[in-house]
Amino acid sequence: MSHLPAVQAERLDKSFPREGGAERVLDNIDFTVHKGEIVSLLGPSGCGKSTLLNVLGGFEKADSGAVLIGGEPVVRPSRKCVMLFQDYGLLPWRSLLGNVELGLEPLKLPKQEQRERAMRYVKLVGLEDKSASFPHQLSGGMKQRAALARALAMQPELLLMDEPFAALDTFTRYALQDELLRIHAKERVTVMIVTHDIDEAVYLSDRVLIMQPSPGRVAKEIAIDAARPRDRGHGDFQHYRKLILEQFRFTGSAAEEEFTI
Repeated sequence: MSHLPAVQAERLDKSFPREGGAERVLDNIDFTVHKGEIVSLLGPSGCGKSTLLNVLGGFEKADSGAVLIGGEPVVRPSRKCVMLFQDYGLLPWRSLLGNVELGLEPLKLPKQEQRERAMRYVKLVGLEDKSASFPHQLSGGMKQRAALARALAMQPELLLMDEPFAALDTFTRYALQDELLRIHAKERVTVMIVTHDIDEAVYLSDRVLIMQPSPGRVAKEIAIDAARPRDRGHGDFQHYRKLILEQFRFTGSAAEEEFTI
């Protein structure tokens, strides 16, 4: 049995060209994520969270350093790692089930096996009664669950989520946070989430990596040592919330007000 970390980021640097030179957006990023963890990247706009997620997934190449998934270097996007965005990316001409099957088609599975595997994940997100519906017939929360089912059906080693619930109303966002935790308890997939929402980070995460800008760097790691399910009104929850807020005040971040708290 392998005891290798699920994700290793080793001294990652990344710059983008700008007029008159280059702007460094990531500086010496170094962290490890263990199999089955949920880890949040939390920080103000412009601190490089989404860029870091793209580097981890192989969609962007770092200038220096390395990313390893399961001990293997990431040199390009692969099925080991799936990205889930705010934009659900569902094809409007395909049913919900057809959209979930989309990620399985390159595997050349027998049609029946493909259908059964897709339906398993449709059921996992509680949408079996909507399997024949088209995206325009689904609510925002249902579309996000469909996108999650499609990602999980590919059985990735790492699920990357870039503010997946930010566009949803508060009650739908809370419901989907609970849905993600329920599914995670069953599937034990490793998850990394980009968020601006401090409460979301505390509610979901095993650890929170706090990022600061100019250039983007991991300023602090906070382990959330609280049992699930977590109560947003409990003292432990407020303790971690306060720790995170104090970290931004301590580092003098002028962007604290950007967060949802």
